Amino acid sequence: MLRRAWKPILGATVLVGGPTYLYYRYYSQPKPDTFLLGVRVRDADGKPAIEKQRFSMLTMDQVNKRLAENAISKTTVRPGIVWKQATAQLSSNNPIEDTYSSVFVQRDPTDPAAPGDLLLFAVMDGHRSYHTSQLLSKVLLPAVGLELQQLTKGPISEVKKPSTLDYLKSMVYITSASSAPDDSDPQRVARAIEAAFVRLDWEILNAPLRILTENVDKLAIVNQQVPDLSQHPLALATMQPALSGSCAIMALFDTAHQNLYVACTGDSRAVAGVYEETDDGKGSWRVEVLSEDQTGRNPSELKRMQSEHPADEANTVISRGRVLGGLEPTRAFGDARYKWPRDVQEVLHKAFLAGNGQSFRPASAALKTPPYVTARPEISHRKLALPPYANVSAQPKSTLRFLVLATDGLWDELSSEEVVGLVGGHLAGLRGRIPKAELPERVRTTAGSPTVNGKSSEPVRSTEGAWAFVDDNVCTHLIRNALGGANENKLRKLLSIPAPLSRSYRDDITVTVVWWEEDSDATPEQIRAKL
Repeated sequence: MLRRAWKPILGATVLVGGPTYLYYRYYSQPKPDTFLLGVRVRDADGKPAIEKQRFSMLTMDQVNKRLAENAISKTTVRPGIVWKQATAQLSSNNPIEDTYSSVFVQRDPTDPAAPGDLLLFAVMDGHRSYHTSQLLSKVLLPAVGLELQQLTKGPISEVKKPSTLDYLKSMVYITSASSAPDDSDPQRVARAIEAAFVRLDWEILNAPLRILTENVDKLAIVNQQVPDLSQHPLALATMQPALSGSCAIMALFDTAHQNLYVACTGDSRAVAGVYEETDDGKGSWRVEVLSEDQTGRNPSELKRMQSEHPADEANTVISRGRVLGGLEPTRAFGDARYKWPRDVQEVLHKAFLAGNGQSFRPASAALKTPPYVTARPEISHRKLALPPYANVSAQPKSTLRFLVLATDGLWDELSSEEVVGLVGGHLAGLRGRIPKAELPERVRTTAGSPTVNGKSSEPVRSTEGAWAFVDDNVCTHLIRNALGGANENKLRKLLSIPAPLSRSYRDDITVTVVWWEEDSDATPEQIRAKL
């Protein structure tokens, strides 16, 4: 009886429950390879609103491919030392606004200051487009090379415009014709680097003005007429790098004099790992931060900005941690909107942009005594202890072993201490999934110079979750761990958000790591022969 009673119920389950289950399984539940994201839109009345939209999730194979597609590495063997460098990029903006450049210059062996090399590395973080950062990737290091070259010739009244990176090599060769070169004096080198940054920014800002003055006749000046130069071949080519902006951080290794210089303009950061031998033989990494984040939230930058403008602007030069309430970095190349007077901005807009249909963001109402932003860098100097060493006992117990240069997209996600631990673990050969709580025990780090954070908040150092040691390229390794590490679901989701929506969740990231090892295979005779 009971058995017969169940038959209609079972039939109904087959006819009704089956389709209901299928609907529940495939339609009512989120698909495993998609995710919902709140997107800012405007409703029917034109008011801002948040709308949930569904996006497809990248597979891990696609994620790995994207992380590795803009990664490079290079090894250069020199007498007694092996230099290694790696760079990786991950875009959020489309196109990416970060750039980078590097040059390795072998000095003339007849140099009276002793043979050695010059190594220059830079990363640039563009904002409001890529035009300034792209230009810097081509001319910043040549500009520095020109100024360094003058240290062996004495000051000159005019510096010719640099052309290509190849030109840098010829300009920074130090020949035997020079006597008592000043490139061994850290203060003079720092001033030369500073001059290069400032002069280059001056060139970027004044290029449109030069074109304007060359194309304005006397009658137009009398009648206060602004010519339409929108079709001039250099109209946009000069205006765009001036109007957009870019931070830059550069490292210069001078192996002849065992010096390291770091020049910072903006909120990119340089962090070094100093290896220190310990009595237990395990060693540790001291975290040395070689730059300060230059934003309005940095107390020293706020004080500097206020000191350079009238007292009645003390509360407006920096507002909400930003220059005039708009720009986060207090130092940058370009950003003419914060450097040109208001009337100059209006004239140049009319001359170069109006005829091209290009919009020009009006100057801030708080703009009174420009410039408010400078490209003048802060420069730090460190002595190096590089191989070849005379013997094992000559090797120092504490030595700077690697340097990380990265745009703020990395530092938004990782602390300086985490980066040193991740790089130290990578160089030590760690592989696989390493719990975050376990890494400090396996890669010991100690505090050195503190980080001066220029953001509203520092990344939270959590001991939950795990790091992923799976990449051969150390910079790809850092980017992966900045965006999720061993948490593949988080990593997949962050990389699946398309531009420009992704900019609300992560920034462009560019990382360069430089490290070196002793060339133990080289004999003293071979080293002398190479010299």
